[in-house]
Amino acid sequence: MSEHRLDRIVIERPRGGLRVSCKKVKGYKKSLDRITREASEEGLLKSFVIKKKYWKSRYFSDNLAPLYRWLRSYTGQSWNVVYSELCYQLDPSTLSGQHILSHVWDFVERDVIMIDDIPYRKMARYYQRSRLDEGYWGRKGKLYVHPETGILCIAKKQPQKKEQNRDDVIKCDRDRQYRKIDEIWYLVSLQAFPLKDQPFDILLQRKISDRQAWNEYGKKVYAFHKRHCTKKEIKAIMKQMKPK
Repeated sequence: MSEHRLDRIVIERPRGGLRVSCKKVKGYKKSLDRITREASEEGLLKSFVIKKKYWKSRYFSDNLAPLYRWLRSYTGQSWNVVYSELCYQLDPSTLSGQHILSHVWDFVERDVIMIDDIPYRKMARYYQRSRLDEGYWGRKGKLYVHPETGILCIAKKQPQKKEQNRDDVIKCDRDRQYRKIDEIWYLVSLQAFPLKDQPFDILLQRKISDRQAWNEYGKKVYAFHKRHCTKKEIKAIMKQMKPK
């Protein structure tokens, strides 16, 4: 990529969308007025509920991949030097330069805290800090400024550990599973997370976060009920545990 054309490569890209505005379609306004009038007469809804939609015929679509590749090529260098070079090329006094610099913070995380040599966002969400080497950015590698050295680094995705087959957990269906606790089999019922607050997990005997739920159950659920398995259920469990 030619560095002196970084501003043009990112912004000057063909816009997507229709060439003709939807509001210019013949008969659109008359059809909308007719539907509104009929619905109002029948008492289905008020006339002001239906409004005209003004779609833009074209929309901007920035090509941000070259910007990410340019930033990634400077990993291992001081962020102050990288940012100075970027400002020299883009000229922040111009509108295009300011627009591209606003996209830089989508790729580079400045407020970082290191915990056991793992980068986390300094600002916690829902009382929990998010790791930079997980989630969406784990595929490409989230860039961040090291809090101690000021070096531009990349948080590479950590290799996933292979799941080991557990002999104390057997899935019954989507919302239930058998669990062996203190040599006793239980039928545990799972439920999706509520919209607010952290739920209390009856199996773990504490409130759990969504990350803990993924680690324990493989999805965002929590255990809200458990009971002893019946003899028939234990017989079915033993049958499933027999080697094939």
